[in-house]
Amino acid sequence: MNKIKMLPVAAALAVCALSGAAQAQGVGKVPTMIIGFGPGGGYDLWGRVVARHIGKFLPGAPNLVTQNMPGAGSYVAASWIYNIAPKDGSVMGIIARDAALGPLTGADGARFDATKMSWLGTPVTETNVCIANATAAVKSVDDLYTKELIIGDTGPGTGTRSYPLALNALLGMKFKLVSGFPSSSDVFLAMERGEVDGMCESLDSVTGKRPDWLATKKVRILFQGGSEPNPHVDAPFVLNLAKTEEQKAEITFLYAGQGIGRPFVAPPNLPADKLKMLRDAFDKTMADPDFIADAKRQKLDVEPKDGAHLEQLVRSIYATPKPIIEKIGKLIQ
Repeated sequence: MNKIKMLPVAAALAVCALSGAAQAQGVGKVPTMIIGFGPGGGYDLWGRVVARHIGKFLPGAPNLVTQNMPGAGSYVAASWIYNIAPKDGSVMGIIARDAALGPLTGADGARFDATKMSWLGTPVTETNVCIANATAAVKSVDDLYTKELIIGDTGPGTGTRSYPLALNALLGMKFKLVSGFPSSSDVFLAMERGEVDGMCESLDSVTGKRPDWLATKKVRILFQGGSEPNPHVDAPFVLNLAKTEEQKAEITFLYAGQGIGRPFVAPPNLPADKLKMLRDAFDKTMADPDFIADAKRQKLDVEPKDGAHLEQLVRSIYATPKPIIEKIGKLIQ
């Protein structure tokens, strides 16, 4: 594994500050849901809807405390959960689907071992779509090879940044990234203001926050990516854009996080009974009619995978040949 780099000073200070605040609130006694992004984005939405229901399946049926811990595409939250959070079953969180690849690719700030993280499950596996405003010069995926598309990204470790960066290098696309957005909601606002023209984001985030965009053709989907093509999306599949078998292998690794979905995790090395408690609670939540109804009200589809599935998937991702890992790792930094 590549040597894990230290967090930037600002992110490290944020981790320490939030650690102190969490301890002051009694983390270790009051169950806490850590959300690795700011308010308003897709991860925040999923984190809060799960937090509203999972408590009923934990001992004593407690109400969970939710804590946004944004920074570095959720590396701050993932590193805090891994290194600092108590290992007593009182802390869980949601992190970026692509955060699992961070330590593998040597990403700055990814201070955790994804193969040792306690994976609880995901409520959904996903389709990523690269979208553009209807007013943009880029009208199709073919235009991306000759025309620049200015897009917003929400930081390292997220598909909003890593996918377009890598595709620029692998396939010769012409994405121009504008960084510094705390969440996808902020990028959507920037698209509406004409500050950026597009984004590579999860389909459920687009349809959930801007349900009229696709229906009214305010934006168009240029292409889709994921573990397999989504039959409900009328757009080219990214793997079919590859020109060589080597490119296919590289793109498959790049998009491996889509199979991880919206992952909920807990600290490593939990006692076996605590890990079982959290995984059982997550699985029961996914089947709970109240939770499913709540998710539907938020325009979220529930198609869950359990923690054992995610654990095995992460291990298979970490078995990717080293040259591919190193190449993609350099491209997305």
